[in-house]
This record gives sequence, C-alpha cells and structure tokens, in this order.
Amino acid sequence: MKNNINSSYFRCVGTFCAGFALTIAAFCGGSTAVIAGEQHNTIAYRIMELQQSSQRWIEIDISRQKLIAWEGNKSVYAVNISSGKSSTPTRTGTFAIQTKYRVARMTGPDYDVPDVPYTMYYDGGMAIHGAYWHNLFGNPVTHGCTNVAVNHAKWLFNWASVGTPVVVHKSEI
Repeated sequence: MKNNINSSYFRCVGTFCAGFALTIAAFCGGSTAVIAGEQHNTIAYRIMELQQSSQRWIEIDISRQKLIAWEGNKSVYAVNISSGKSSTPTRTGTFAIQTKYRVARMTGPDYDVPDVPYTMYYDGGMAIHGAYWHNLFGNPVTHGCTNVAVNHAKWLFNWASVGTPVVVHKSEI
C-alpha cells in the first residue's frame, strides 16, 4: 500500500506540474493550447485544492483504470476499475456524488441490468457501482460508468456521502 500511496502522490504532483506547464504554454503560445488545456487545468487545480484539504474525495484515472479514495492528500483505498469503452467513454471532469442507491436498475439502448449494487451517480447517468456480471477490471468495457468489484463498491458506498467530490481524468502513462 505504501508504494501505491507514493506513486499516487507523484502522479498527482505530475498532474499538477502538467497543468502548470499547460497554463504557461497557453499564455506563451497560441489559442489552441488554451482550448486543449482548459479542462486539464481545471482538473489539475481541483486535485491540488482537494489535496490541500482534509475532505474525502474520489479520483478516477481512466488511463490507468484505477480509482483512489482520498482523505485530503492521504490515499485510503485504491482499486482496479472498468471504465467506458471507446464507443461509450467515461467523461472526464470534476463532479460530486449526486445520489446513492443500495440497489438500482440500469437500462440503456442495448442493456438492461437489474439489481446493480452500491450505485453512486456523479454525472447524470454516470455512476460508480458494483459489477457482478463481469470480472474484467482493469479494462474499459462499460457504457461510461465506473465498475468496481461488488465488495469494493460496498466499501466506497459506505465511505462516500452525497456531495463527495469525484475527479475523473486521463493521466500520461
């Protein structure tokens, strides 16, 4: 766990440095850098802000297929996830847990899944939830949600509250 915490710390420092570099490039370069880096800067700033607090928050790194639960700058739980596949990607940005359901039914154009455990919606129809129907964690296979194993979903569900910040980003691997 200590290696996970250290690598998480360095990844977050790297994210902040990348955001800072993009900001400098935006002021020194053309307008394309401003448009491309604007969301990345917002995400990097939000991560830095949350790490300077004692607040509970969730980081979802879709490049690494990892979810990390934080209390300020301390990593308290880390799990492999499955995020959205390329045709139905998980949106990046800064969000907050909006609603929580012990069990939910999820439907879409080509799926209908009953009894989805420990569902926490954070961006419209996007949620962190348990997945009992696959064991492909570490691979993007979803319709945009963040799937975790049911036991991990239970832990997260009990730890997080409505309003808990969720930061979804892509890291440079």
